[in-house]
Amino acid sequence: MAYTSFAEVYDTFMDNVPYGEWCGYLTGLLRDFGVSDGLVAELGCGTGTMTELLSARGYDMIGVDSSEDMLSMAMEKRDRSGSDILYLCQDMRELELYGTVRAVVSVCDSMNYLTEYRDLVKVMGLANNYLDPGGVFIFDLNTVYKYRELLGNRTFAEDREHESFIWENTFDEESRINEYGLSIFVDSGLADGDIPLYHKYEETHYQRAYSLDEVERAAREAGMRLEAVYAAFTRKAPAADSERVYVILREQGKERG
Repeated sequence: MAYTSFAEVYDTFMDNVPYGEWCGYLTGLLRDFGVSDGLVAELGCGTGTMTELLSARGYDMIGVDSSEDMLSMAMEKRDRSGSDILYLCQDMRELELYGTVRAVVSVCDSMNYLTEYRDLVKVMGLANNYLDPGGVFIFDLNTVYKYRELLGNRTFAEDREHESFIWENTFDEESRINEYGLSIFVDSGLADGDIPLYHKYEETHYQRAYSLDEVERAAREAGMRLEAVYAAFTRKAPAADSERVYVILREQGKERG
């Protein structure tokens, strides 16, 4: 599901994410696997924070997201920065680029939104199709451990000066799908006497936890080669309690020029 009402406060509640460090790690991986410049497409780019950072690092960026509201925020950032980023409103399962790119990336667990295994294979296959010969697809995933032990069947809440949210999680062990309901309260700027009035928005999202065996099998079915899986922000193999992993896949099937 695409973010709608949450888009306007997304950056506020994500301000604790060290995007700069995440970008440093991601660009390090890109360089490790042979991509130091050129065209890069980001799937699930959201409000464009990572897209802007990658652009500032010298990559020619294409941002892809299915939420018009999130892309509106991204384009406002582009206007302020003066960056030359192309944004496309597309579902990653229907990815359609104008040509090939040197790399495809996806962060902030966007790939976990693919709740059907066949869709995971499909997105990998589309990435393979739009990559230059030998290009790479790098993405992160929240792990089964994270959903089962840290998120599932738990409620989180946060209260800011002008916004608040309640985030309720329900994890189904059999399907490995995490359902989370968001209740968002945004200061309307109006008041009833001394009492401020808030708009309430509600959204429901679903994410799936994939095992590493499933990821490897999906890559093979999509015609890609699995290069590495790392515990997030390391170059080490994932541990049993890793919360996030990074997967690096290599394009196969095209002849190098």
